[in-house]
Amino acid sequence: MTTVSIKDVAALAGVSPGTVSNVLNRPEKVAGSTRDRVETAIRQLGFVRHGSASTLRAGHSRTVGLSVIDIGNPFFTDVAAGVEDLASERGYAVILGNSSGSPAKEERNLLVFAEQRVRGVLITPSGADPRRLAMLRERGIAVVLVDHPAERPDQCAVAVNDVAGGSLAVTHLLAGGADRIAYVSGPASIRQCQDRLRGAGRALAAAGRDPAELRELAMPAMTAAAGQQAALTLLAEDALPDALFCANDLLALGVLRGLLQAGVRVPADVSLIGYDDIDFASASAVSLSSIRQPTYQLGRAATELLLDECDDPATHAHQQVMFQPDLVVRESTR
Repeated sequence: MTTVSIKDVAALAGVSPGTVSNVLNRPEKVAGSTRDRVETAIRQLGFVRHGSASTLRAGHSRTVGLSVIDIGNPFFTDVAAGVEDLASERGYAVILGNSSGSPAKEERNLLVFAEQRVRGVLITPSGADPRRLAMLRERGIAVVLVDHPAERPDQCAVAVNDVAGGSLAVTHLLAGGADRIAYVSGPASIRQCQDRLRGAGRALAAAGRDPAELRELAMPAMTAAAGQQAALTLLAEDALPDALFCANDLLALGVLRGLLQAGVRVPADVSLIGYDDIDFASASAVSLSSIRQPTYQLGRAATELLLDECDDPATHAHQQVMFQPDLVVRESTR
């Protein structure tokens, strides 16, 4: 079987081999009409470049690594979609690593990224040793934090203001007449859970209430199953809170199922609000009020910063981007 070379592609497209190389490695540098001719020739000839050889020559690949905490959570699925779409537009491929909230697994993912000589890494940290990220930067691998504020001034990061989101949620519950509010959270090690709790406390304080009134029920995971277990815990107590704020929509959907199965009316008996505004929130038995995060835009913005640093490190300026969440009111709250 004859191997198709870059020279063959160049001859068919009527361009130089260097132009073909630019289309493969820096497509944004090539005029659209020329890029189309080269890509057509690539398809017609069935050209496949030797990835490992080009990586060895350049010292890196046209790939980036993405490490998330839980790819089963629709929040991270939407973030990943934003990452992959922009990376593809810029001629990059994405290697996905799912840490499952395990620092040890996260470190293994980062090691694989380094072994694959990725150009950069996008990461939602789950507690791995920060020296691991520093080591990547020392090896010339750009790093951008996703859904996490910057830990140093020379670090790009894209996050959402979770303190403001927690405040929005509880302010809405109070406006609906809530008196006894409980917060169904995830593990204390997850920064977002703590920030949303702080925001909830600020909303209570702003309403002249004692933040200590807020009951926190921390669950070992942020899943629907954990939310249903939280509902069972609350139902076993003497009196249900009249409003519940859940740290994400998966928890809220599980709580909703547990309450409805027990005959509790939502929102007549208990108001319920989640966080993230995933697609399932509007499609549940009682459509779920939620705090919306711009998840897809979060992924694209982080990737834009990463690829800017990868492709033009000399002029790249580190940025810390903070998105603001929005309140989405549906049937589950008064």
